[in-house]
Amino acid sequence: MTSRRVLKAAEAIREVVGMAILTDLSDPRVEGVTVTGVEVSPDLRLAKVNVSVMGNDAAQSRCLHGLESAAGFLQSKLANRIDTRYTPKLKFVLDQGVKKSIAIAKALAEVLPEDEPATDDPPPEAPHADDAPPAETAEKDSDS
Repeated sequence: MTSRRVLKAAEAIREVVGMAILTDLSDPRVEGVTVTGVEVSPDLRLAKVNVSVMGNDAAQSRCLHGLESAAGFLQSKLANRIDTRYTPKLKFVLDQGVKKSIAIAKALAEVLPEDEPATDDPPPEAPHADDAPPAETAEKDSDS
């Protein structure tokens, strides 16, 4: 079970690293990055930063290399913002959650039929012959 202290540290790291990536990094390789979460070791010496990167596999790889290059800079920003005995070493990991959910949605769209009516709704009823007025009665009423 993760302690409250570790959870608070993880949230603080997520905020600081996310804002530093957004505002302070000028590396052209690092763009379209979202910090989705942070996992911190119990001794607070290692922080695994989960990031989601927009783009193809090559762009994601370039971005991860850029983030690894900027890890020392981001750790110094982190050291200035949070007060701990040790500044956690940052390790960046690509979060595949968004990519997997898009792949699942595409697979479901291919498998499921598009125009099938919902099973909860009853089928529409055809008009009954009893509901329409007899043709003879309608003609007699219009003559009068």
